[in-house]
Amino acid sequence: MHTDPIKLGLKENWKQFTLLVIVNAFVGGMIGMERSIFPQFAELEFGIASKTALLSFITAFGLTKAVANYYTGRLANRFGRKNLLLFGWLLAIPIPFMLMYAPSWGFVIVANMLLGISQGLTWSSTVVMKIDLVGEKDRGLAMGLNEFAGYVAVGAVAFLTGFIANTYGITPYPFYIGVFISIVGFILTALWVKDTRVFVHKESSTDTTAQLENVFSETTFKNKTLSSVTQAGLINNLNDGMIWGLLPIVLGSLHFNNENIGIITAIYPTVWGIGQLFTGKMSDHYSKKAMLFWGMLLQGLAILLIPFSSDFYLLASISAILGLGTALVYPTFLSTIAQATSPGQRAESIGSFRLWRDLGYAFGAVISGITADLFGVEYAIFLIGGLTIMSSLIIRYRMPEQIKRTKACIDADEVKQALRANKKIQVIDVRSKEEFDQAHIPDAMHISLNDLKDRVSELDKDTQFVTACGKGGGRSADGAKLLTEFGRNAIWLCGGTNNWLKANGY
Repeated sequence: MHTDPIKLGLKENWKQFTLLVIVNAFVGGMIGMERSIFPQFAELEFGIASKTALLSFITAFGLTKAVANYYTGRLANRFGRKNLLLFGWLLAIPIPFMLMYAPSWGFVIVANMLLGISQGLTWSSTVVMKIDLVGEKDRGLAMGLNEFAGYVAVGAVAFLTGFIANTYGITPYPFYIGVFISIVGFILTALWVKDTRVFVHKESSTDTTAQLENVFSETTFKNKTLSSVTQAGLINNLNDGMIWGLLPIVLGSLHFNNENIGIITAIYPTVWGIGQLFTGKMSDHYSKKAMLFWGMLLQGLAILLIPFSSDFYLLASISAILGLGTALVYPTFLSTIAQATSPGQRAESIGSFRLWRDLGYAFGAVISGITADLFGVEYAIFLIGGLTIMSSLIIRYRMPEQIKRTKACIDADEVKQALRANKKIQVIDVRSKEEFDQAHIPDAMHISLNDLKDRVSELDKDTQFVTACGKGGGRSADGAKLLTEFGRNAIWLCGGTNNWLKANGY
């Protein structure tokens, strides 16, 4: 039976990638269903006036989504990405009906907890699946396209629900959009999405990224790159939670109608989404650290301007600036983590990052609600803006420029295991011809270090090369460095030829 070879790349997998982009647009639409109408929905249907009580729906959503993100990452390799994505859509189907027929505010909170679990499963799965498909070259572009689809859908559906609510009432008609989205998303996934674990195995065969000792603790605290990204992700969603809950209240106090509130609240995620078409690709070519710093700083400054604004066009401009700052960081968060982790640990690291990032929703809602109730909405906005600027400074002074940590060398047992599994791996002996003839590793290719530069063109870019010398770490390390500079996957052999032959009784 003929099977197509597994190839990494966006162009090579464009059909499946495009389908996943469409699926993620439907995922984003489920959040957009609530985005512009929920404060008014809470007050008109349930008499909820307290900012803390009102923002409890965001807290419930953020907590459950954060936990679901983590376990989606932990379980992705065990149960498969597609199965988790499908389960997430299954959980989404009853949510619009629960909101339409909710007998109490507590029931609305339960519905949002279910939405959080569904979003964690669906969005995390589509992120990891796209990273699996494209390989290293276009990872930023892939994340930009993913987040573009999701957040343009958030903005579009937020505007649509605001318009429908203004025309037909706050319930039930806006929630019919969610019924359509959840059913179509489930059908698309069930019939046409394919699992991507085979692509992880493909990339692992040539990957030389250093393994993390403990994925959760490294992502959260220890690894300077990963932990810097994680705290910024948490603060980013902390301010997003505040915007979600308090911006409609600010706009309502300025006597904007539902349609204008919908427009202003929709501009932010729409610019955020469209901007990622460009910022995602930028993160493949420019400093990820610089993009994260300026993105977080821009967000913080935009938030601080909100209390000083009352004009529709000025508020729309601030919403656009906030969206631009978020666009700079969102795909860059994910592409940075993908670059800093090995394929086998990537899903769990992304899950850990998304745990903390989406806890930001809950922290933002609680901090914003309590501060707004005690001191006023303006003080809550000032606090969140200040925290966002502090986050940008952590990126500036803690995160290193060098993101990828590669293994210094590869053990002989790991090479042998790869050879037995028929992976594309080739040992290159870089010693002199005389040394090679005296004793060498079976099936090793001989290219002396002096000749290696002139013969690079003979070496396949899809093969993992392992350079070997006598003891390892001298000529072999120089050879691996040279091959890497010329775009080949290369690492040197721990212990060299002598250790390999000794272990095999030669």
